[in-house]
Amino acid sequence: MRIPRCYLDHPMATGQEIPLDERTHRHVVQVLRLRAGAPLILFNGQGGEYTATLVQAERRASRVRVEAHAPRDTQPPLPITLVQGISKGDHMDFALQKATELGVSRIQPVISQRTVGGDNEQRLAKKMTHWLGIIISASEQCGRNEIPHLLPPQPLEGWLSEYGATPDNPDLGLVLDPMAPSNLTDITVKPASVTLLIGPEGGLEEREIGQAIHVGMRQARLGPRILRTETAGMATLAVLQALWGDLGSCRHTIKEP
Repeated sequence: MRIPRCYLDHPMATGQEIPLDERTHRHVVQVLRLRAGAPLILFNGQGGEYTATLVQAERRASRVRVEAHAPRDTQPPLPITLVQGISKGDHMDFALQKATELGVSRIQPVISQRTVGGDNEQRLAKKMTHWLGIIISASEQCGRNEIPHLLPPQPLEGWLSEYGATPDNPDLGLVLDPMAPSNLTDITVKPASVTLLIGPEGGLEEREIGQAIHVGMRQARLGPRILRTETAGMATLAVLQALWGDLGSCRHTIKEP
């Protein structure tokens, strides 16, 4: 049986007994219906993971005993920041989930001209809590031991001004545009890091793409088809990781028939 992985925002040390937070308790005891004695794998984003045993599993509270630390490094070798135009409902959830699985380091939600409902601060605060839950769950599922840093939403124009204000930035800034003159795979020099800008439903306006180019970002297209916002990020991240990240190592492990 597969051992459940759980993120727990708590310092951990071998032999320590710690309580599970409400989210993890609900998942372990109420959803999975685990009982005392069940094994778990815990991580707190501070490096590696821990084997643990559930020692208390009651209706309203549960505790685990930390057994041993395994210094398994899952940090992606290519730092990628996804700047995602806020999209509606499941589209945004899907984009964040797959970005986490594909190894992004940071996620910056932005409000562009075609973002719907981006001016409601209370709604955005609730969305941040929801999005963080999506990211944590994806990290638990895919085996990451660190959580991508979710930054507070901000207007695209403000984010672009901050990006352009950094002199001699070695970062490769990419704005995905189906009308771009060159393909993503035309880039031949491996970057130190990548920042990827993806528009919401309906894409970025031409003026916004122009602003991105003005601050040093590079237009790139991904094949001959126009992709939905949640597909565009996933596909581009997969290509970036295959070219310069940890997906590229797959080719060394595939045996010829």
